[in-house]
Amino acid sequence: MPIDAAIVGPTGYTGSHLIDLLLRHPEARPTYLASRREPSIDVRDAFPQLRGRLDDALAMTRPIDAAAIADAADVAFLALPHTASMAVAPALLDAGVRVIDLSADYRLSDRAQFESVYDVPHTDPENLGSAVYGLPELFRDAPGASLEGATLVANPGCYPTAGALAIAPLLSHSLVKAEGIVVNAASGVTGAGRSTKTHLLMSERFGGYMAYGDLGGHRHQPEMAQSLSRVAGHDVAPLFVPHLLPVDVGILETIYLDPVDGDVTDADLKEAYQDAYGDEPFVRLVDAMPDIRHVRGTNFVDLHVGLARFGESSKVVAMAAMDNLIKGASGQAVQNMNAVFGLPETCGLL
Repeated sequence: MPIDAAIVGPTGYTGSHLIDLLLRHPEARPTYLASRREPSIDVRDAFPQLRGRLDDALAMTRPIDAAAIADAADVAFLALPHTASMAVAPALLDAGVRVIDLSADYRLSDRAQFESVYDVPHTDPENLGSAVYGLPELFRDAPGASLEGATLVANPGCYPTAGALAIAPLLSHSLVKAEGIVVNAASGVTGAGRSTKTHLLMSERFGGYMAYGDLGGHRHQPEMAQSLSRVAGHDVAPLFVPHLLPVDVGILETIYLDPVDGDVTDADLKEAYQDAYGDEPFVRLVDAMPDIRHVRGTNFVDLHVGLARFGESSKVVAMAAMDNLIKGASGQAVQNMNAVFGLPETCGLL
């Protein structure tokens, strides 16, 4: 029997991509589209590319009703804004529905840190403590937090996914120092969601390139630090500086790290990447510097690492490119669903 899936919040970019991916999935299907919008809308009007792929009944959004969703679905994807999911997830979990949350509500395991970063009280601390962080390449089999069989999965943020995947092998193989890591990252405008914001209009962004947020204060920095600290076994606090690209989708991160000593070689770096990701279907280790055009519309992340020398000094430079809406959101959510239900993680994504 196929996995029946509800999408809560189907009218945003991540919601529409989830619909598209599930319609292509050989072992799953969308069965319920839930929205807070009133009156109900036809998602085919919002996303005409879905015309001819959804029948009339499924295309109309329905209320966010836990009992109705439980009758229709085995799993619910929450494609809701940050701080909205924690009001919805508890009832779904109580109704026996597995939940994969694409917001930030369950990503940070420390309640006080979440409340500091998002400036709201966390209203579901019990489930926050038991949520599984869904970055499969690093944590699929984490003790006590395995993805297979998980009831609540916190789908990672896009920037932290790319950053953690690029840095983790260098820390786990003791090739770089944990201090002084600088993550220089850039993303397309869809990373800010679908709601209209003047400064994100392409007419405003075309020809421009800008950093944003407070230095060291972006809300994805604690999430990235949390993943890297888990890998290293001690506190790691990178400096994360995001930029806005004049494109619709894509993330490119260039990361600067200090080698532990002068004996670290390019071969050591590449061997660490190969050891970590040689069998990972969605990580491509590339010799050329990554380009976001090569990952667009895919669940792949392209990684490159090398040693840059200048005078008597050297830096390790790691690079990651991926689609912020696929591997950075909806594709990774489907990858996590596959892991939860014991399917090959590539199912429906290649």
